[in-house]
Amino acid sequence: MILAYGQLALAMILVGANVGVAKLLADALPIAMIACLRCALAVVVLWPLARMIEGRVSVPAAVKRNLFLQAVFGTALYNAGLLAGLRFTSALEGGLVLATLPAVVALGSFLWLRERLSARQWLAAGLAGFGMAAITLARLGGGGGGSALGNLLVFLGVCGEAIYVLLARRVAGAVPVITASLWMQAFSALFLLPFAAPGYAAIAALADPYLLGLLLFHSITASVLCLLLWYAGMKRVPAATAGVFTAFLPASAAVTAVLFLGEDFGLIHLAGFVLMMTSLLLATWPGRGKAASMPGHAPMARPDRP
Repeated sequence: MILAYGQLALAMILVGANVGVAKLLADALPIAMIACLRCALAVVVLWPLARMIEGRVSVPAAVKRNLFLQAVFGTALYNAGLLAGLRFTSALEGGLVLATLPAVVALGSFLWLRERLSARQWLAAGLAGFGMAAITLARLGGGGGGSALGNLLVFLGVCGEAIYVLLARRVAGAVPVITASLWMQAFSALFLLPFAAPGYAAIAALADPYLLGLLLFHSITASVLCLLLWYAGMKRVPAATAGVFTAFLPASAAVTAVLFLGEDFGLIHLAGFVLMMTSLLLATWPGRGKAASMPGHAPMARPDRP
């Protein structure tokens, strides 16, 4: 069980660390190009893995259409919002905004799927809202490394991911995990290609080993390694318990931003961090007598983030 906990924690730590990596890439390369190349590289790795582990890569037509929509919202829109937002805001605040995902999913379930929310889920949504308001209002006056516009763009990406989660409930369990991820990454690469093509000249920047290494790390860890670690841990840990490990995401993003990117951690960040972490734990902590919903592939979380 300790090994499984370690796998879940490492998956979320890598996801959080990738917020900082995404910021470095967004500062140096066109956003559409980063997202398109990340997806294309993931396809190259996921294809043989799907064939080797799951034995097939074909999916029914109806499921394929759903996976396309998941790719558009959960990969293309999510990455566009995240990368565009990180051009304006700090990795620290971007990571905090990502922690609103479970609350946004809960609200989406209430508004779209007409699901009833518990008092704890309403409280989680409220705390997430206060956390967003705290860091956004603080940025309206300028100053610091964050940006109200950047935070809102990242939140737009979170909304795209929330739509992905709700769409995923239609086909949960119908397709093996790696195969589903393969199709979504392929659809995303094709969808993003027309937006990435006009900036093709910028690909010359990848001659810099540092930038190329960041892109490879970003693609392979976020889209492949985190996926394998998360689902390896999920084999031995209940989904509701595994959800608690998503708390490592904003924590890892904050540590990476402060230690490696030199960003400042002020009182407003502390307030936002406490609100977001409390919201996330309320939304994912196991409930009595039933499994709590996870912020990703129902009933499991999607770790290939950001």
